[in-house]
Amino acid sequence: MNDREKHAQWLVGQIEKGRMSRREFMGRTAALGMAVGVSSGLFSQAHAATPSKGGHMRLAMAHGSTSDTLDPATITNGIQWTAVYGVANTLTEVDAAGNLVPSLATEWSSSPDATIWTFKLRSGVEFHNGKTMTIEDVIASLNYHRGEETKSVGKPLLEAVTEIRADGPDTLVITMSEGNADFPYNFNEALFTIYPSKDGVIDWTGGGSGPYILKNEQPGQIYQFERNPNYWKEGAAHADTIDLMSIVDSSARTNALITGEVDCIGSVELKTLSLLEKRGDVIVEEGAGPLHYTLPMLGTVAPFDNPELRKALKFSINRQEILDKILFGHGVIGNDHPIGPSYRYHAADIEQNTYDPDKARHHWQKSGLGDLTIDLSAADAAFAGAVDAAVLFQASAKKAGININVVREVNDGYWSDVWMKKAWSASYWGGYTTEDAMFSTAFAPGAAWNESQWDHPRFNELLTSARAELNEELRAEMYREMQVLLRDEGSVIIPMFANSVHARNDKIAHGDVSWVRGFDGRRIMERWWMV
Repeated sequence: MNDREKHAQWLVGQIEKGRMSRREFMGRTAALGMAVGVSSGLFSQAHAATPSKGGHMRLAMAHGSTSDTLDPATITNGIQWTAVYGVANTLTEVDAAGNLVPSLATEWSSSPDATIWTFKLRSGVEFHNGKTMTIEDVIASLNYHRGEETKSVGKPLLEAVTEIRADGPDTLVITMSEGNADFPYNFNEALFTIYPSKDGVIDWTGGGSGPYILKNEQPGQIYQFERNPNYWKEGAAHADTIDLMSIVDSSARTNALITGEVDCIGSVELKTLSLLEKRGDVIVEEGAGPLHYTLPMLGTVAPFDNPELRKALKFSINRQEILDKILFGHGVIGNDHPIGPSYRYHAADIEQNTYDPDKARHHWQKSGLGDLTIDLSAADAAFAGAVDAAVLFQASAKKAGININVVREVNDGYWSDVWMKKAWSASYWGGYTTEDAMFSTAFAPGAAWNESQWDHPRFNELLTSARAELNEELRAEMYREMQVLLRDEGSVIIPMFANSVHARNDKIAHGDVSWVRGFDGRRIMERWWMV
């Protein structure tokens, strides 16, 4: 370390000890020849080590629709997840390092075959309505996602559960028909937030026990919160008030940050990223996780029930071009399955599906569909650049003699009117912490979010077997085969995994960040603070 670096390190230490103002820090680092952006970033990192209470936090996300709801059974996009994590808690939580840590459950254990799980519940937790959490509330909240009548997207994750019962006032026992080695990870998901209940029926409309109380809700526009004065968790929920806004248009979202209307934005427009990085008052942060973009086909609907058509489309998309022009390199190429490099059982040795017009033409001819033109619906509500990606796909497929008609859908109502309604559309997945959760939610037969209507006997068999397998090597083999099956036979195209990129001003700070999903694993409201 040279003298300049030592001096900079000393200056950072002074900030962490509260002995230097931002003005003085910026002046001294400028004297060392540091760029404004670097100095501002160092200041923010140093200041982030000292959380402070108070202030008004303004956050903007690329998601949101007027049809949105905070019903935990039906939340579909990022802004809903973030808001739900703001008003309610889960039994377990995944920290920034990817570790499963206690939340409303303080500890858990399982039987040797992982079919019986026991959770100890935290005592003294108060809901927003003043009611103290009981084990009956927890049981009702979990049962909300079970049974024939439920429409919950979380139902597949509890499919094997045969009984949920109380063993005393603070011990929850869950019995399953088959083992699940990763079962406690499921209870980190926003789907399984806990709410007060009466006679076995939960009321999610008034919030749960979360860090913030919802004061105003305008779906597709804004959610406004006040800090919960009786929040049970220490060292969390720092801002006095928070506005969580939906700004789907990427340019408008960026302008809102630049003009000071918001403090942090998600899903940064990558083509303008370099301009943001040059600003001294903006900090851009990026991390790799399970976020991926998809082009699901309804595999039971013609013509997408034709396996040769699906293969033709997979060879007719130029993934590298889309990665370069849509993500500008901020991600990696996908291989038509959802298990990317961030997952424990990612099979890196599987041969990559590549752009090959000759192979695409061959499979198209085998499909017997002739000169059929197929519609691909897209809107930037699906992901930033979705329409442009569809147009690039259209051009690359044309070289293989395949005609794709890009249907430009409107952003509002996309998730309710287009996704899983039109036969082929653009979509995205923030991903999950385990392979089982990802596969069970998006590819299990009957799952509410099975966007490609995938139902494959061998895949279904492996899904059940891998979930219960405690031998790591055998489990890895099973998940590898599942990845291959989706690559070769699946009715979804997954062209790329995207890094999560957010940008903030220097008025907002944080500690270590989780990249499991954008906005700090969607838990930004609880974890970040104003400076």
